[in-house]
Amino acid sequence: MRIGTTLFIVIAIIIAAAVLLPRTPVVTSPTLIASVSYVCDGDKAVFAAYYQGENKPPASPDQPPVPGGSVALTFSDGRAMTLPQTLSADGMRYANTDESLIFWSRGNGALVLERGEERSYTGCIAAAPEPSGQSLPQVYATSTSGFSIRLAGGYTINEAYRYQELGPGKSIRGVKFTIPKATASSTNLSAGSYLSVEQIASTTDCRATLFLDHATAREVTEASTTYSVASSTSAAAGNRYEETVYALSGTSPCVAVRYFIHYSAFENYPVGAVREFDKAMLLAQFDAIRRTLTLAQH
Repeated sequence: MRIGTTLFIVIAIIIAAAVLLPRTPVVTSPTLIASVSYVCDGDKAVFAAYYQGENKPPASPDQPPVPGGSVALTFSDGRAMTLPQTLSADGMRYANTDESLIFWSRGNGALVLERGEERSYTGCIAAAPEPSGQSLPQVYATSTSGFSIRLAGGYTINEAYRYQELGPGKSIRGVKFTIPKATASSTNLSAGSYLSVEQIASTTDCRATLFLDHATAREVTEASTTYSVASSTSAAAGNRYEETVYALSGTSPCVAVRYFIHYSAFENYPVGAVREFDKAMLLAQFDAIRRTLTLAQH
């Protein structure tokens, strides 16, 4: 037999053996796609790590593929579990085998169902991560108004706040965050300066001039967020008042963040009586706080 013929037979045997040998299935590890911290009613929290996996074949030809994702949950009561993703017509739904615990995320909000009922974790809203360069350790969330926001330490919160400078019958509901007293101490800045998150329900055209009279709005885009921005200044008896409103374009109800800075004319103080407040630092802090505003549904 020729050498070439022999070599051909050997190669054919090797190929046939390779085809017949059992193959080890390729296992693809889930891919982490997002990590989100949710703040819930009652000062509770849930940390969710979302993983993407390969879709599974449908139960029947008329059904869509079953999502192969999962979520690893850590609850503030100490429980930790991983739930597989299930089919959902709205949002992302995860559940254990008997569906006694369901985690459902929609937009920036989340819902936990235990044994078919909303129980220990309700009104959960995603909290923005703490920005670099600013210390904003305090997280405030309200399921009633549907937002979360980060604050520097020492800010006080007023949930009964109403902006009433537009006149009778035109008050605007919101939540006010007043600066720490230490920020204004020994300066010409008033301790009543604040940042607020406000909402107007009865409008489909969200613009800053709805929140501020006698002002002209301009459009500002930061990252992927577009704002309608308007500012005003006024003075009376040695006091200065500066307001800037950032309305979130396209929101309904219309959501806006207001900066209200009240200070006294520095030149009216005796020399050495007070320090002039650091306006640039205060505005940088307000900007950092505003950028952490997260709406449950947007």
